[in-house]
Formats: sequence, structure tokens, C-alpha cells
Amino acid sequence: MSLRQHYYPPLLENTYYHIYNRGNNGDNLFYRPENYVYFLRLFDYYLTAYLETYAFCLLPNHFHLLIRIKNFDTLPEPAKRLQHGLKVLETPEAVISEQFRRFFIAYAKAIKKQEDRTGSLFEKNFRRKAVTSDRYFTNLIAYIHRNPQLHGIWPDFQSYPYSSYERILIPRQTNLRKQEVLNWFGSEEDYRSVHTSGYSYRTIVNLTIEE
Repeated sequence: MSLRQHYYPPLLENTYYHIYNRGNNGDNLFYRPENYVYFLRLFDYYLTAYLETYAFCLLPNHFHLLIRIKNFDTLPEPAKRLQHGLKVLETPEAVISEQFRRFFIAYAKAIKKQEDRTGSLFEKNFRRKAVTSDRYFTNLIAYIHRNPQLHGIWPDFQSYPYSSYERILIPRQTNLRKQEVLNWFGSEEDYRSVHTSGYSYRTIVNLTIEE
């Protein structure tokens, strides 16, 4: 295992991240259609107050998220600190990490009960990469959305039901930063074009986190 796999950068305010995790020992995270829905509901419940979501894709045994951590000065005071045992967590890194921990625990508890299983559902540490360039951001969105096809799970990523690709094109108010993504690409046509013909995995192959 490379040193790169062991490094988990801190979750900093006003920073974009590619977040990834998978099932322990390659096991599934999602078993039924309602599991995908429940995962997203829990994600909203625990994390939407703290971050913005630009893209996601949920595969049977792993998931990808493209998010930005909000500026904590804009958060209501109660959200800026969390009780964790006898400790009070007050730094953005500690609060965000704790919210992710609570999110994963809540989801794992439900799946363990559903599947009558024991042991860890997720790999121990969720991986993250800071998104540090415009080119990386553009190609990462396409990479995340194309994942079902890249892994041979779905014949056409555009119709995959558990990613944000089509949702971004639906003009309905949600917590997904739809308009910002479309504005980034320039238009709906350009958004589709980059995904189908302008996408370049080579530009981000050293920046992905699926080793």
C-alpha cells in the first residue's frame, strides 16, 4: 500500500474535496433501491448544514462525492460545536469529521440490521482529495458521473439512477448545486458534451482515490 493511500488531508473551510469510501473487504454498501435513497437522506441530515454538494455517484460497493466545506463563520452558532463524549468539538476539521462519522455510523447501523450482519460496513477511513485546479474540478465531475459505466455496472452512465448526472439537469430546487455546475460548464449542451466526448481521465488519473 502506498504512502498516498495513508494520507488523509484535513477538511478545511472553503475547500473542495473528492470524498470516497467503499465497503469493507469490497462488500456491498447498497443492497436495495431504498438503501441508496436512505443514504442520501442521511447525508443531507448530517452534512448539508456544513457543506455544498456538486456531484455524487453511489455504486453497489462504493461512492463518490464532490463537495465544498462551507465557511464556518456563516453557520449558526449551535452548528459550530458538537458534544463528543466529554469533549466539545469546535474546530471545523473536528466538527466535519464528527458529522461524517455520525453519518456513516447511522447508515451502517441500518444496513447491518437489514442484512443481519456484523463487523464494519465501511473501510475504516474515508478518503479525500482536495480539488486544487479548474481542470481537475471539470474532469472530476465527469469522472464521478461516468463511474457506473467505467466499472461495467451500467451500460450508459447517463441513465444510471443513483448519480447526480441527470438530477443536475432537472430544474427543481434541491441541496445539489445544480445551477452552479451548469454555469461552470457554460450550458447544458456543454455539460453533456464534456461528459460524452470532452472528458479526459488521463488528466486526473494521478488524483483519483480508488487505488
